[in-house]
Parts: sequence; structure tokens; C-alpha cells
Amino acid sequence: MNRNLTIAARLSEVLLDGTWIANTNFKMQLQDLSWLQATQKVGSLNTIAMLTFHINYYLKGLLWAFETGKLEISDRYSFDMPEIKSGDDWDGLRTDFLHQATQFVLKVEQLEDVVFDQHFIDEKYGTWLRNIEGVIEHCYYHLGQISLIKKLIVET
Repeated sequence: MNRNLTIAARLSEVLLDGTWIANTNFKMQLQDLSWLQATQKVGSLNTIAMLTFHINYYLKGLLWAFETGKLEISDRYSFDMPEIKSGDDWDGLRTDFLHQATQFVLKVEQLEDVVFDQHFIDEKYGTWLRNIEGVIEHCYYHLGQISLIKKLIVET
């Protein structure tokens, strides 16, 4: 199997359709949540909506970088989510997230194998492989948070 297909499958696993590592994925966790559940605060934790926005922010920004060669995202803006005031707002975020996740997986599938060992945008960011693997790890980290928050919300 080519690296592009292997890595794209790992991305799809955490974002859209897998259950091997965490027995769940983002799509499964988000699909049955109401906007009130998605925005419900549990102590000082981020909401599920906020974590969804956060990952979506990076997916969008990296897709833009893939296309333009310009990395214009910043950690300081990655939690600047517009307020979710309705089911339509939540549905919009969730739909956008699933679209960006699908596009990200498809883009990685299309990468040539040699790209993975090249510098990503600038040498200081490491290789394409390092950055894409970082996305996978980042997604699993927040998927775990979402899974736990969802259990706290649904069981209360």
C-alpha cells in the first residue's frame, strides 16, 4: 500500500469511519448530538462544539496551505468560534467539519509519495509526513476529550 493511501486511511479512521484505535470517530460522536448538548459546558472543559471548531480550523487551514503553499493559521485563533445559538448553527459547523474532513482525507490520498519527505511550507515545520501525522494525533487527542464530555453530558 502506498503511503498516501495508508495515511489517508488513518485520517479517515479518526475523522469519518473508523473504530480500530478508539472504537469511535468524530462523525460517530457528533452525529446524534443536539446543539444544546454540543454547547453544554462541563466545568472548565471546552464544549464539544468548541473542540469541533478547533479541529475544523486546522483542517481548513491546512487544506488552504496544501493548495496555496501559504500557512496562514495560528494557534491563537483556533478557538475563536462564533457563538452557536441554534440547531442550524450547530448543523452548519458539523456539516462544514465533515466536509473539511472528507476533503482533507481526499487530498492526502492524492499526494505523491515523494511529497511526504519534503519540507512542509518551511523547513522549520518539518516534513509533510510529520505534519499530517500530527493532525492524526491531534484529532485522537480531541476525540478522546469529546468522547468523555459526551458521556458526562448524556449520562447526567
